[in-house]
Amino acid sequence: MIVKLAEKRGFCFGVEDAIEIAEAAVREHGPGQVIALGPVIHNPDVVRKLESAGLNQSGDLEQIEDGATILIRSHGAPPQFFERAEEKSLNIVDATCVLVTKAQQAVKHLHEEGYQVVMIGDADHPEVRGVLGYAPDIIVLDSIEEIETKLQRREKLGLVAQTTHSPEHVGEIIGAIAKRPFTEIKIINTLCLEVVRRQEAAVNLCSEVEVMFVLGGLHSANTRELARLCSDQNMETYHLESWSQFNPQMVTGKKIAGVTAGASTPEWIIQEFVEQLRLLEPAAHCATP
Repeated sequence: MIVKLAEKRGFCFGVEDAIEIAEAAVREHGPGQVIALGPVIHNPDVVRKLESAGLNQSGDLEQIEDGATILIRSHGAPPQFFERAEEKSLNIVDATCVLVTKAQQAVKHLHEEGYQVVMIGDADHPEVRGVLGYAPDIIVLDSIEEIETKLQRREKLGLVAQTTHSPEHVGEIIGAIAKRPFTEIKIINTLCLEVVRRQEAAVNLCSEVEVMFVLGGLHSANTRELARLCSDQNMETYHLESWSQFNPQMVTGKKIAGVTAGASTPEWIIQEFVEQLRLLEPAAHCATP
């Protein structure tokens, strides 16, 4: 089968940094001695690899013994978490993505400047939950419909966005907000350029193939966004974590497939998938009479 790869795909620098920091912490403190409060990144294969190396990724802050070493994952954490960790005399290893830190500081500064802070993002995402601690009363919304119910007061608004969102989605919501009679709107661009480049490359590839495969954790926000963008191109799209989830029926009658991957997907998963897909004989994907 003919397989085309998106020019930009897979690990971003923030994910690479987080993994390197986690691995270095385990080497320094020993297997089982470093505790991350949740998965370092949203990719099950990487999570399993880090756990095999000795990283504990299921800790609860209140149950961790005083003096232990904890790892702040790439999604960051609210300031209250750091304060509590210091009270417990925990050794903190911070693997927060620098762009998430930028969003945290942007929220803090907007509040200090007197703006009502609005974050465009998924309220249940760990990055967003972490950002919420950097200013009081942050309004989180993720659709135009929520503007009517959540932004009823006329005031100065300061807008930021979840780093993994697409510019189109964020721009659509900002445009709808701008139509309302707020006295002032200040926008700080907190989108990750690496994620945006992966989104653009995936959309461009859709015009060259018959089916798209988006590889990455099913809980990964940026991977789900890639899959959505490909589907929006009227493209038959499959979001899979690895080759083990592939079904030959996905390529029945297809000759050209496109492959991209989220920012938390390692290159070895991408290459394994591409190699296996290219090995498929025409008979394996021809339509059944």
